[in-house]
Amino acid sequence: MDPIRVGIVSYGFSGFSPSVPSKSFREMVFEAASKAYAKVGLNPRTDVDAFVSCKEDFWEGISITDEFAPDQLGGALKPVFTVTGDGLLGIINAYMMIKTGAFDVIAVEAHGKPSEVMSYGDIERMAQDPIYLRPLAFPSYHTVKALEARAFMKYSNLTREDLGIYVSQSKRNGLLSNRAPHASSLTVDSYLSERELVGPLSHSDLAPRSDAALVFVLASEGRARELTDSPTWITGVGWATDYHTPSYRELGRDIATKNASEMAFRQAGLGDPGKQLAFVEADERYSFMALMEVSSMGLVKDLRQPLRSGDLSRDGSLPVNRRGGALSEGLPLEAHGLARLASACDLLDGTGAVVSNMGNTSAVLVVRP
Repeated sequence: MDPIRVGIVSYGFSGFSPSVPSKSFREMVFEAASKAYAKVGLNPRTDVDAFVSCKEDFWEGISITDEFAPDQLGGALKPVFTVTGDGLLGIINAYMMIKTGAFDVIAVEAHGKPSEVMSYGDIERMAQDPIYLRPLAFPSYHTVKALEARAFMKYSNLTREDLGIYVSQSKRNGLLSNRAPHASSLTVDSYLSERELVGPLSHSDLAPRSDAALVFVLASEGRARELTDSPTWITGVGWATDYHTPSYRELGRDIATKNASEMAFRQAGLGDPGKQLAFVEADERYSFMALMEVSSMGLVKDLRQPLRSGDLSRDGSLPVNRRGGALSEGLPLEAHGLARLASACDLLDGTGAVVSNMGNTSAVLVVRP
């Protein structure tokens, strides 16, 4: 039996604004789902076999929040699966479900409404390890990421000016996107003049927050070709989970993303991904994370040279976040990975791309037109 190919046939989104006070998160998901279904003429009641929802009770402020998923997706009285993690993990779950042959069409949603989170910093602190980190009472919840940034910069021989090069190009990339309210023409000099919040990170290194919802529709090859003339094929997936407590892992490297990317590249049959992929859509909650992912995935050998020469810029040989990433779009919590996937689907042109999300569980997708 030939292996089942899985394609992305459609996606829809709502929001990408610092605040969307006129809609609840359920109304935003409904809007995103309606757009996704309308593009390919799907009736979710009859044409979608299962639904995947990515959400966390912590961010929702509602217990058993998975019970608030089916209605707006059209999934009432049908299989609905919840993934408590980033939207890319939801895509991987749907991909595997279709690969079993038991499902032909699956909708995946993720959303975030951080504008309604009144105690964002407290939630971040609550998520820290209760034995080794929380008792330290760091003055800022960004402190742990600042330590990771410092270790990574030392490991990679990067300077703060190197961070400025990346932040400047990503902010400018966002000026070409219709989903990037935080884009700007920030220069490296302006970046370097900013006061450090938690060294080496300044305000521009941190992704602002945005309200957004995204819904993707995945299908087996037969259904995908019936629904659209131009599906985006998922050719490789990978994921890996690292220690939650930083003291147990090597701060200057991202081993989870390394392992996840090796798995995805192997499935996709990529012998030299740095030369075979057209661009990268990487996690950008903090500026250094995107660079760490590019390095951890083995796409470049010495990060300094391609960064300083412009190879990672929009017009370079391996562009990173060509529409600005989270530094320009803002961070929509669990929908961040789907935002990166949406940009990849929009920009694919004859060659493949890699989409990644970095966290305790890192996820990597290889997609091709």
